[in-house]
Amino acid sequence: MTQTHQHTPHHGESGHYPDHGGHQERSDGGQAEILDLDAEVLAEHIASITAWLPLKSEPRQIVDLGCGTGAGTFALLERFPDAHVTAVDTSAGHLQLLSEKACARGVEERVRTVQADLDTNDWPDLGTPDLVWASASMHHMANPDRVLRSVRELLAPGGLFAVVELAGFPRFLPAHAPENRPGLEERAHAATDSFHAEHVPHRGADWGPILTGAGFTVEDERTITVNIEGERSEAIGRYAYGSLQRIRGVAAPALSPEDLAALDELLDTNSPNSLLRREDLAARTERTVWVARRA
Repeated sequence: MTQTHQHTPHHGESGHYPDHGGHQERSDGGQAEILDLDAEVLAEHIASITAWLPLKSEPRQIVDLGCGTGAGTFALLERFPDAHVTAVDTSAGHLQLLSEKACARGVEERVRTVQADLDTNDWPDLGTPDLVWASASMHHMANPDRVLRSVRELLAPGGLFAVVELAGFPRFLPAHAPENRPGLEERAHAATDSFHAEHVPHRGADWGPILTGAGFTVEDERTITVNIEGERSEAIGRYAYGSLQRIRGVAAPALSPEDLAALDELLDTNSPNSLLRREDLAARTERTVWVARRA
C-alpha cells in the first residue's frame, strides 16, 4: 500500500495521509503505524477482496507491488496457504517491519522482500507470478502505462493483476462535528485538493480503460463501501488521529484560523475534545478493485 517515489520531502505519507502511498525512503515510525492501523481496521475488507478474486486456480507465486508494512502480503498468505509472496517496496524500513512480522507469524519461509523503485526502467527479478497485487500504489507511479506493461510482461500467461485503489479518503467524524466547527473534516480534505492535483495526478483514475490499453483483459470491477463504527475497533481513534495529523500538514495553509484551531484541538491529546476521547467516530471510505488478466 505504498507509493513508489517521493512527492513531499517532509511528509511520510502512508496510503491516506495526505494521500495514499507512503513508499518513501525515510524513517517514519508514524507512517508505519498508520499503515498498520489501516491494516488492522480494514482487515475484514482486505480479506473479502482476496476471497473475491476470480482465480482459475490458487496462485503459487504472488508479487505484492508497493507492499508497505505488509497488509496485503499477509492477507494473501492467509488466503492462499500454499503461496509464496514477493513483497516489493522502496522503503527499507517498511520491508524490515514486514520481515519481522513474517518471522513472528512463522511464515518467513513464504515471504521474500525486494527493495526496488518501480518507476525505474530496470526491475529486479520478481519471478513469474500467477497473481500480482497492487493496493493503493498504482496511482503514485510517475508513468503508470510503463509500469502496467512491466506487470504484463512479468505475469505468467493467464495470470491475474489486482489493482486496489481508494475511491475516497477515510472520513471519521460525523458531519455535525466538531461542535464548534461543523464540517471541518470535509474542509480539511478539500484543502488538500490542489496538492493532490499537482503531485498525484492519477488519483481517482478509472483503471479499467488504462489496463485495457496496456494489453490486459479486464474481467471484473467492484467498489467496496467501508463503514466501521468506532465501537467495533478501538484502533479507529488512533487511525483518525494519525490520518488528520498528516492531513493537517498539507491543509493548514488553506484553512481558516478558526478551522485550524479546531483541528488542533482535535489533535491535542490533552484536550477533552481530542479525537482519542471521542465516542462518535467511524471509519468511512470506499475501495475500488479492478481485476485484469494477461491474455
